[in-house]
Amino acid sequence: MGKRVIMYEELKRLLRESEHTVAFTGAGISTLSGIRDFRGKNGVYLEPWHGKPVEEILSLDCFLAEPQLFYGWAKEFIYRLDDFHPAAVHRVLARLEEAGRLDSVYTQNIDLLHRKAGSRRVFELHGSPAQHHCLRCSRMFSYREIAPLVLDDRIPRCECGGLIKPDIVFYGENLDEALLDRAFAELGRARLLLVLGSSLTVQPAASLPLATCRGGGKIVIVNAQPTPLDRYAALRYDDLQAVFDALAAEAWE
Repeated sequence: MGKRVIMYEELKRLLRESEHTVAFTGAGISTLSGIRDFRGKNGVYLEPWHGKPVEEILSLDCFLAEPQLFYGWAKEFIYRLDDFHPAAVHRVLARLEEAGRLDSVYTQNIDLLHRKAGSRRVFELHGSPAQHHCLRCSRMFSYREIAPLVLDDRIPRCECGGLIKPDIVFYGENLDEALLDRAFAELGRARLLLVLGSSLTVQPAASLPLATCRGGGKIVIVNAQPTPLDRYAALRYDDLQAVFDALAAEAWE
């Protein structure tokens, strides 16, 4: 039995023995679905859009001042989600949840792929484009209502004239404090945390795995690039596809 197979067997053992398992996911898992990540070697942050850094376009101040910049950029990166489908990681996590092996998924992603794969206990730390709201009257709108407008190069506005904003967390906005508190509490109770496809550089979410360490749980990190928390990992892999192909072959019922 090869060393890699033995390492996968250890991961399977941890999953079977853990009484409370949580997954924490980042953009790296969605690259397997064809969605570019943000900070990788081909990340979208490396390419300015209309002369502006993408991080600036994703700031609340820029959105309020020049919403056409955000919606023009987001046309390709947020409003074509129907073009993308769950990859092995999303599908296996949904299977693990159904089999009672995974309690929750906390994700930094806004691509809705966990839900599309069938996961039910998904907590989106950076918000979700599934819902939008009017900044003037607070009326709610669905992704299905807004996406056709954006794809038609229109800036979404409410009947009252207010600008419509997706319910994602822009730079300059705080994460939902209640959700963050919930995440720290649950990860603190977790006996096993799977950190998947995250560079663990965006705070405060990137500090969440430390709650598991402080609570005496184990963390497993699977990410193509090194992370600041690698030294805390009980197991460390760099190939998401290989790891989850191995897990997909297992019967988890």
